[in-house]
Amino acid sequence: MKDLLADLSVRCSTMQREAPSRATVYKLLESIPCPTRRKVDLPEAVQSALYNLTPESDVPLHQIAFYCFNYGDLRAVSFAAGLPWLALYQARRMRGHRPKSRGLLEAVMRVRRI
Repeated sequence: MKDLLADLSVRCSTMQREAPSRATVYKLLESIPCPTRRKVDLPEAVQSALYNLTPESDVPLHQIAFYCFNYGDLRAVSFAAGLPWLALYQARRMRGHRPKSRGLLEAVMRVRRI
């Protein structure tokens, strides 16, 4: 986040605009729609973690991350750990994490500096 805010500040100053506040950037990150993937196009371990969706479902990446960390096996968690940082950020904000799953998600985010 520190790097993102610094980059925004530089870009805004070159455009002679006021940089957005940290709170504004965080609000924006919560509202940006995550890309989606069809369940059928995902690896088998990830599909198993998304147990309650039909194969044709378009699933937002943050929901995939949430389900993989909470209900997936090691292969599903590994897949989720490599998702874009926005998906992990939004997944962390979702309610209903199991304590150990949330801890693992936060550890992945710390390692990836999210």
